[in-house]
Amino acid sequence: MIAVLGALAPAPLAGCQAPGEDVDGAFYDGDGRAVHCALGLDTVTRNSLASIDTALDRAAARGEVVELYAHDPGRTVEVETLAHVLEGATARGLPFVTYAAFARGGVTGPGLALSFDDTSISAWYALRPLLQQHAARVTFFVSRYHKVDTEQRALLHELAADGHDIEAHSVLHLRAPEYVEDFGVEAYLDDEVRPSIEILRADGFEISAFAYPFGARTGELDRALLG
Repeated sequence: MIAVLGALAPAPLAGCQAPGEDVDGAFYDGDGRAVHCALGLDTVTRNSLASIDTALDRAAARGEVVELYAHDPGRTVEVETLAHVLEGATARGLPFVTYAAFARGGVTGPGLALSFDDTSISAWYALRPLLQQHAARVTFFVSRYHKVDTEQRALLHELAADGHDIEAHSVLHLRAPEYVEDFGVEAYLDDEVRPSIEILRADGFEISAFAYPFGARTGELDRALLG
């Protein structure tokens, strides 16, 4: 997952699949960078519990924030895996960091930044007791918000009231580089980025980050979002 933090919005980048200790970009050491990469927890990424433990150990030992992401609890990622992550963070004394905190600046490690992408709001809400058990604060990157019904929006507001971070993840969840190739950077900003931010802000959420669908991005896109 890839996220970028900037004037328009910060955004996480998705898709790091190597063993935890080998993906330096998924460990934040306080360098103030605006583009963030996270390690995937979904079953398809094949990151083992041992690899996840290695990543948590590194964050604690080196004073870094490790960034992890998933999508749909109970479907794309086992709830037991998420419980293992939260228990591991608690056992190691890793504070929870949101992408809004990254955007504000001043984040220092060690810590854990856990995020979820797309629109699995009911499944996210079902995690509420587990998140509360560990006093966890996580980030939910929401796409296709114009299709989210009133009941689901109410659940998302409850999660925000618990202290979780709600951020933007595009309008239609399209691959950004291909869209830019066909229509240009400004069209992507106008069609996919700005509306996804504006609709969430209009519904009362404070948006400071944007996550690229599929983690697909270019340096040109990063500069455009940050500018």
